[in-house]
Amino acid sequence: MTATLLSLTLIAGLATGQFAPQQAGSAPLEAALETRVQKLGKELRCPMCQGLSIADSSSSAARAQLDKVRELVAEGRSDQEVRDFFVARYGEWALLEPKAEGFNWLVWLGPLLLIVGGLFVILRQVKGPATAADTGAAPAPAPDAPATTAAEAEDPYLQAVRREMER
Repeated sequence: MTATLLSLTLIAGLATGQFAPQQAGSAPLEAALETRVQKLGKELRCPMCQGLSIADSSSSAARAQLDKVRELVAEGRSDQEVRDFFVARYGEWALLEPKAEGFNWLVWLGPLLLIVGGLFVILRQVKGPATAADTGAAPAPAPDAPATTAAEAEDPYLQAVRREMER
């Protein structure tokens, strides 16, 4: 019974094309053009993978896009025209490096601003708290000298506590 079900599953899979071999892709171009194709493939994002280019990915979607790049290069299109083709079709997300314009400046300058802010905080911590001379306030009394005001000098209980502390 198990062998029959396995055989039927295999036949159904072959009939529907589920077990068909994947396409091998288009044939490579001459060396100079293939170098351009690989360079452009490194600039375009794979739609299936996280952070991989279509040149580095092994997914079928990336191979299909690399074949499209190869086709456009073979037609004689420039690198910018190939990039524009993918941006028009998939949006700016298709580029691995966003253009440095508009809201994308935050992507480029954000890490730099975080580093500068972190250095500022570190330097403030290393420098230490501001001294009385820096803030313009009156200097604080020495820690061993008792600070007395007119009200404290008249209080007999406070005077008794101080005498006990001095012993």
